[in-house]
Parts: sequence; C-alpha cells; structure tokens
Amino acid sequence: MAAQQDPVRFGIIGLGVGRSRVKQAATTAGAELVAVCDLQEELAQAQAAEYGCDWHTDHRALLERQDIDAVGIFTPSGTHGDLAIESLQAGKHTFTTKPMDVTTAKIDQVLAAAEESGQLLAVDFQRRYELSTRLIKQALDAGRIGRPIFGDFRLKWFRADSYFAGGNPPGWRGTWQYDGGGSAANQGIHGIDQTLWFMGPVQSVRARINVFNHDIETEDALEALVTYASGAWGIIQTTTTVFGGLGHEHEIHGTDGTIQMRQEDITTWAFADDPDGGMPDPADLPPGPQNIIEDMIGALRDGKPVACTGPEGRRSVALLEAMYTSAREDREVTL
Repeated sequence: MAAQQDPVRFGIIGLGVGRSRVKQAATTAGAELVAVCDLQEELAQAQAAEYGCDWHTDHRALLERQDIDAVGIFTPSGTHGDLAIESLQAGKHTFTTKPMDVTTAKIDQVLAAAEESGQLLAVDFQRRYELSTRLIKQALDAGRIGRPIFGDFRLKWFRADSYFAGGNPPGWRGTWQYDGGGSAANQGIHGIDQTLWFMGPVQSVRARINVFNHDIETEDALEALVTYASGAWGIIQTTTTVFGGLGHEHEIHGTDGTIQMRQEDITTWAFADDPDGGMPDPADLPPGPQNIIEDMIGALRDGKPVACTGPEGRRSVALLEAMYTSAREDREVTL
C-alpha cells in the first residue's frame, strides 16, 4: 500500500474511453501518470506526449514495470478479464471499465486472482460517483420510499451502423465474444448497475431480445420484467434503435415515496416524510470521490472502500446472463 505522502502511480491500458482516465490520472492530486498502452502506436505516443509519460504498445511491458502501483484496463469488454488477471498476478492493483468481463465464469477467475494476489480490484462504474446517483442511494438506504414497489430503468439511444463497424479492433461492438451482448451489455450496463445498487438483488427475470435495425450478432433491443429479492417489480428496457435518441431514466417508488431521474437530473423527489419538500441538496452528501482515480487513491492511501468492488461488479453481468438466457430459452430465470 502506498505511503500516505506518496502519489499512487498509474498505468492505463486501452486509449479509447481510457483517454479520459489518462487525463484524470495526470491531473488528480495524489496521482501520478507513469505510462499508457495501446495497440495503436500513434495514439499511445500522442497521449504520452500530451501528458509527459511513457508509452507502450505491449501491455506486458507496462505490467512488468516496478514504478506502477495501479493499472486501469479500458480495452474491449471481452478482454478485460484476462488482462485483469495478468495485472493482478503482476502485483498491480487493478481496475477495469464496465463490465469486468462478458461472462461470470471469467469474472470468477478474476476474483480468484484478486484473492490470491492480495491486490485491490475495482470496477469503474462512473455513474456511482455522480451526485444525483449518490443522493438517490442515500435516500433509499434511509428507507425514505418505504416498502419498494417498482424500480424501472429505460434507455432509448441511437447507434448508427458506423458505430458497430468502428472500434479497435474494428467491428468488436455488437459481438457476443467481445461485447457480451448489445444494447443492454454495452449501452445499458451503467443503468443496470445503478438499478441493482438502488434496488438490491434480483430474484428472477423474464426477458425478450431482438435485432430490429442493425447488422449485428447481439440485440439492439431488450425488455425484461424483473422481480427483486425485496418483492418489488421492475422493468428494464434498452435499445439503440431510437433515431435522435430519447436518453435514459430511472423511476423508483414505494409505499412512501417516488424518485425519478432523467439523464443525470433528478426530476421527481417526493416523500411522505416531507410532503412540502423541494429537490435534494447535494450539501447533504458526505464528501466522496468524483471518479475512479480519486476512488483508487482513497482506497490505497486511506483504506477507504471503493464504490464498486469486484464482487459488486459481478452482479450486473450475472443479471445480463440471466436476461439473455431467459430470452433465448423463452422462460423465467431465477438468479
């Protein structure tokens, strides 16, 4: 564990969405960006030049370095697990972008590697750091909605065919091997993680999927009826077919309250214990990390818990697997 006065030294593998984490590691107090890695040499060189760090095109060279404490993995989803295992076995604290991998079987191997290595493992579900998400979680943990009745999540986005043809390697999106699914596994995974964080474990699910408007292996539309362990019901709906896009939203209500969040904005905040109250005040929240880099620093320097541990990150993939099994086999699946 890094000494209190020392920065946490970061390496980032994968410079697609990983570029934003490179910037965070280079600009966050208590962090030091040591090296970046990408298969595209020009991209790696450009990021290294911009932020004054080393670069690699072979992730093994980055993992062999002794001057890196924590490694972030931002490659195609189906590669996360194997890279995380290599990183953990190399003695690096490790975090992956969403999801940790595309199957729970691989994720279980990652969890075993983390246990054996003794290194910290976290999953970068960035919405857990947003004020609105934290305010909702605080209210639910305090029991303000009473007995939960419904917890719904809807995502109606648009993705052009060029999106699925792109990426690195080209065409990895919309494949079962590398994406693990379609509109639910890629675009919807953040909202599914939020839903599980808000509502708790799922007892059973009944789902259907379809490919309406894309030439891809995986679904571009999913609908699921969910029964939570609490007894509450829910609807999960995701699609990339809505031209122009309608965004995403959560609706949660119980016997004593209703919460609605559209995009990142809370739009309904009504409780029986405060019938004349207004919208929540972010000042009511205790201080917390704003991103995965701050989260890792807090964990490694101060021993604070990360927002999403490995076991916690497994839950959304387990639900994905259950929804896809339900759709393929036309039956209700119990988790």
